Parts: sequence; C-alpha cells; structure tokens
Amino acid sequence: MTDTNNLFQLAVTLLQQLISIPSFSKEEDRTADLIDQLLQQHGVTTHRKLNNIWAWNRYFDPAKPTILLNSHHDTVKPNSGYTRDPYDAKIEDGKLFGLGSNDAGGCLVSLIAVFLYFHDRENLKYNFCLATTAEEEISGVNGLELIIPELGKLDFGIVGEPTLMQLAIAERGLMVLDCTAHGRAGHAAREEGENAIYKALTDIEWFRSFKFPNESEVFGPIKMSVTIINAGSQHNVVPASCVFTVDVRVTDAYRNEEVLEIIRQHVSCDVVPRSIRLKPSSIPKEHPIVQAGIALGRTTYGSPTTSDQSLLDIPSIKVGPGDSARSHTADEFVYVEEIREGIELYIKMLESIN
Repeated sequence: MTDTNNLFQLAVTLLQQLISIPSFSKEEDRTADLIDQLLQQHGVTTHRKLNNIWAWNRYFDPAKPTILLNSHHDTVKPNSGYTRDPYDAKIEDGKLFGLGSNDAGGCLVSLIAVFLYFHDRENLKYNFCLATTAEEEISGVNGLELIIPELGKLDFGIVGEPTLMQLAIAERGLMVLDCTAHGRAGHAAREEGENAIYKALTDIEWFRSFKFPNESEVFGPIKMSVTIINAGSQHNVVPASCVFTVDVRVTDAYRNEEVLEIIRQHVSCDVVPRSIRLKPSSIPKEHPIVQAGIALGRTTYGSPTTSDQSLLDIPSIKVGPGDSARSHTADEFVYVEEIREGIELYIKMLESIN
C-alpha cells in the first residue's frame, strides 16, 4: 500500500480501535491481537512474543542494513481529572481524544502506516523491522528488551514518541542508587559508637558537588540528586546505618557502568543500583537520518525523559507526532493532522537517506 491518504485513514481508524481497548502495561494482549490481525490482513508475516508484535519487509535482504521502527501500545491508567470517557475515541475540532492517543498512539499508527508503505517494495536500500511493543510505560522487562535478541542485526532505529516531529538526537539515561553508610551503634550520652549519619554526610556532599570530567554536547554535565534519606530509631541511640537514595541522570558522554564505577571509587558507602538498563542514547548530528530531518525543517534537541530508546545499543532517534506535554494528561488527545504530517515526514526522511 503506497497511497499515503489511504494509509492516513487506516492509521486514524486503527488508533480509534486501539483507544477503545484498555491496554495498561502488562495487560496489552488485546491491542497486540488487533495489531497482529491488521498486519496479517495486509499480507505481513508477523511474529509475536507475549504482547510484542514484530515483522520485516517482504523482500528482506540480510546483506542490507536494517532500520528499526518502534513504538509502544501500552498506556498508563487514566488520571482522576478526566472529564471524558478515556476509551471513547471521538474526533472533535480536529482532535482525536482518548487514553494513549498522544502517548504513543499517534506515533505507533504512523509508524505502522510507514512500514506498510515500504513493506512490498523491491530493491529497497534498507530493510525495515517494525516492532510494536509492550510495557514501555513501566520500563518493563517484557517489552522491547525481551524481543531485541529476536530482531537480528539492526543498524539504527526510529523510536516513536510525541516530539512534535522534532528530532530528539539524545536521551538521558537513569540510574537510581540505594546507598548505605555503615557505622556502629552506641548510646548518645557516652562516647560510644560511630555515627553513620556523619559518614553519610561526607558521601552526600560528594554527590552534591562532584563534576564528571566529560560533558555531553547536548545535555552538559551529569546530574546527581540525593532525594531520600533515612537513619536512626530513637533520639538517644547513635545510628549504625544511614540509607539514602540518589537519582542519577546519565548523559551520552558516559555509559551507566562507567558512571557507577566512578561513583564507587569516590564514596565509602555501599552503592547498589536498582537497574543499569536505562541507558543514555544518542545519534550523531551528521547521521543521514538526522540530516534528512534537518533538511525537512526539523530541529534537534536532547530529551530529558526516558523511553524504550534507553534499551537500544544502536544509534537511534526519537521522533513522532503529538506533544509530550500532553502525555498522561486528562482528556489526552492528538491532532488528526499530526498523524498525517507524521506519516509524510517519516516517509520523506526515510526515502531521502542513502
């Protein structure tokens, strides 16, 4: 199917159907069914693992590079501010309302339409791998991360998130660290014990003031914030331990593992990361897909929010119709024309790269 107007109509109808089906993270089986069925109806051979659906273009050639097209079909739960039925996908004044319409339904259906546009073409310069995935909203392990080993070699990726079709060429990573400073209990009235709070203060001051030597061209320095602290049981007991939490926003100047190693070299407390999965990501501004977007009037920026892009170890760009400011809001919507623009811009960008 190469008629972009028909693809636009297909995308809007599919988004309305998706909105009508609750698809909270870990509960996306019915939206996965719908996507699977639609792709098969258009002659696509699909693959499924749990609630993730993926497919390749019909004339896949292993000798050619492969472009990943990825977005997610899970949603958060509707917040209490909704005045509309979150599952009633009405179009009013050019706005398509409904839970997940903006994050990331508009992106998802646009990328599905783009995949169908290229699916039956012979002699493409690139292969295409479409991955419609689950559990993005909770950074779950049974979403994109689960199927990456199934997707084969990927050369770069487009991750569909609402960016007003501007180009997020870098995304911060995230590590949450649980830190424990150890002392020795004693009576506060006597010279007993070793106060774990005082030991923790030295490390907390290091987290506050340390500057990593390398800085990101897009984001500047890594940011570390101590956000929670707990110690002590009663006023007259010197605490034997002090536990605190550090939020670390890692830039593309480092890998998470490198940052963790530097931290452990400088502090005396125990440092346990909750996860190192949510990696920083970036793509060079000189990359052909970025240059293609710039040539079409798009601007580049660094995204402070995390997405499934953090799970990829390939160059990737985050771009899609919709506005992240509308994500997770009451009465969420996407402009219908944003979907049309998204499909057309994705296609123009992909057709112009060598």
